[in-house]
Amino acid sequence: MYTGRILSTGMNTDGKPFVAYRVSSRSFPNRQCLKFDGRAAIVPKEGFEKDVFESIYISYNCIRIERDMAIVSNGSQTDVIADKIALGMNIKDALAYSLLTMDYEKDDYNTPRIAAVVTSTDNEDEYESYIGIVNDKKILVEQVPYGKAAFISTYGSQVPDLVDFEAKDATSSAKFIFDEGTFADYEKPVTSCAAVFDGEWNIDIYNP
Repeated sequence: MYTGRILSTGMNTDGKPFVAYRVSSRSFPNRQCLKFDGRAAIVPKEGFEKDVFESIYISYNCIRIERDMAIVSNGSQTDVIADKIALGMNIKDALAYSLLTMDYEKDDYNTPRIAAVVTSTDNEDEYESYIGIVNDKKILVEQVPYGKAAFISTYGSQVPDLVDFEAKDATSSAKFIFDEGTFADYEKPVTSCAAVFDGEWNIDIYNP
């Protein structure tokens, strides 16, 4: 089944906060994920740089670390959410504001924007994780229960679904969302990345 872009967040089965993201693509498969200090980005592979002139939506920061939080999304809303959080806005409002103002992507598929944020604390009273989506018919921002993980996608599961995220570190998490567990059922994976908190946020990428 083709489900488009996928992201997941919450706590993995080892009790560690995480975010993970996968590009699945029929139209622009020639992309990769690159890792930088405090962020990961989706960009065209070498030789396909001109694809950005065919679609403005194929290159963006997909993960950013801001303060004690990890932000993940399928587009430029990653930076908007991070900026609002940096200005002091709470997670739920930053997600809702960014998804509402940026709206779904105006491409041939009316691709939804999806996003999530999780804090790095394992203190239940301080921990927060939210996941959201905006498409051409709705906007939804929902809290992920403490100790649980959820995922959402652009074309398939357009509501948060709970999932057992069994990878423990950033490297294995990037591979897990690419083609393992629940995510093995979804077609046309291209590239993926993840951030896991284990005393500090660590980011890794998977480019097959």
